[in-house]
Amino acid sequence: MKKLPIGISNLKEIIEQRYVYVDKTEIAFNLINSGKYYFLSRPRRFGKSLFLDTLDEIFQGNKELFENLYIYDMYEFTKYPIIRFSFNDGRMNSKDDLHRYIFELLDKNQRDLDVKCPENFTLSGCFKRLIEEAFKKYNKRVVILIDEYDKPILDNIENKEIARELREELKGFYSVIKGSDEYLKFVFLTGVSKFSKVSLFSGLNNLNDITIDKNYSTICGYTQSDIENKFKEHLKDQDFDKIKEWYNGYKWLGESVYNPFDILLFIQKGFVFDNYWFTTGTPAFLMKLIEKNDYFLPNLENLIVNKTMLDSFDIDDIKLEILLWQTGYLTIDEQFDFFDEVRYRLKIPNKEVKISLMSSVVEFLTKNSSIEYKDNIKLALFNENTDELFNSIKTLYAAIPYNLFTKNKMYKYEGYYVSVFYSYLKALGLEIIGEDVTNKGRIDITVILPKIIYIIEFKTDGKNSIEQIKEKKYHEKYIDRNKKIILLGIEFEKKQRNVVNIKSEEIVK
Repeated sequence: MKKLPIGISNLKEIIEQRYVYVDKTEIAFNLINSGKYYFLSRPRRFGKSLFLDTLDEIFQGNKELFENLYIYDMYEFTKYPIIRFSFNDGRMNSKDDLHRYIFELLDKNQRDLDVKCPENFTLSGCFKRLIEEAFKKYNKRVVILIDEYDKPILDNIENKEIARELREELKGFYSVIKGSDEYLKFVFLTGVSKFSKVSLFSGLNNLNDITIDKNYSTICGYTQSDIENKFKEHLKDQDFDKIKEWYNGYKWLGESVYNPFDILLFIQKGFVFDNYWFTTGTPAFLMKLIEKNDYFLPNLENLIVNKTMLDSFDIDDIKLEILLWQTGYLTIDEQFDFFDEVRYRLKIPNKEVKISLMSSVVEFLTKNSSIEYKDNIKLALFNENTDELFNSIKTLYAAIPYNLFTKNKMYKYEGYYVSVFYSYLKALGLEIIGEDVTNKGRIDITVILPKIIYIIEFKTDGKNSIEQIKEKKYHEKYIDRNKKIILLGIEFEKKQRNVVNIKSEEIVK
């Protein structure tokens, strides 16, 4: 049985040391033969670095490494001079840090290619000289591979002044590429975000963005076929449907994929379902953005955006939905036409992200991580115990530190309480629909259990929430399902900052 390539992004090591390798060389072959300048955005830990290393080995002409892979008999292997930058390592918190880091990258490439830049050159000048000298020395066009091009900016996204400064430095540095067309064979950039064309990409408008090109949807990640065939021995006797529910669902218009890090850790850890990918990054900035913008979390259920939004990430106008999409917490559910414009419906990709993201949101919004409230609320819903549900929700909100209500305006609004409760239910792994659309309006929250459907409406300061459900006949959407339907009206009192009443009523069909 082959070894698992956990944390390994070096193709030569994977092949020679007999690790599992999912062949991506057909995609590499198609890219090389159909274009010259490419950009790919994918979330962290999706295999971008390994794909870049695969391109590197192809352009080095190392044919023997690709025996038994798609490209072996399809491509005429030739060695090209390669300039390769990776911003994966280290953290740059100032312009000086960035300059030092780029200088070290340029120095390594000069040594690898046996060419030199004059010491008094700027970083951009040295980059351009490096391209020209490599072209002259080897009499071949140059390949440029840049991994995580945006990491210096994203590392400083909470400090806009520094982020802007680094963006301008990188903008000037990357613009060298466009002016060097006559010397270049192939250019490939990867990153997590796609900055708007008026900022970082204004000097690189010749890049072909393949992020949501269905022809390259599986360029990173594992397909269902990969899981069932490449990992057949490793996953013997496992529940493939449950694995799919937990870890599949990332979609860029084409076939959906699994995050490789999840699958490899799931196998290595003895088939325990856990949040392996989610724990590799801390979404602290996302949490702060939710709080700052008073974001109503159930809106994530029916989120529709256009291509311009998916293409844009700007330091001065950070939209939560786009940040969630680019970092992998949301993915494309479907594409559809809206008059003359293409629209995209986004969704949370799978159970791992749903449970982990919502747990983090709840802990951040309430400053409380106790699992007791979650268990009690879940049991109360399954047992149809309205009294226990009332007590558990009341205990939950009562435990929120008082200073949260005095420091931020978000806690003054009904939407805060709905968002907290919605997030708690999502974190339980239940089937929850927020802002559930009917022909009469929107249900605040619908909870679908194996035998029961809860229609939940929230109101504040004495308003009768259960009467609104009945008046608008929200339950009719689910009347044909063979399940009990229970209406729940949850009432809050702003001065008490807590739930003061829960009314329930079963619908008699």
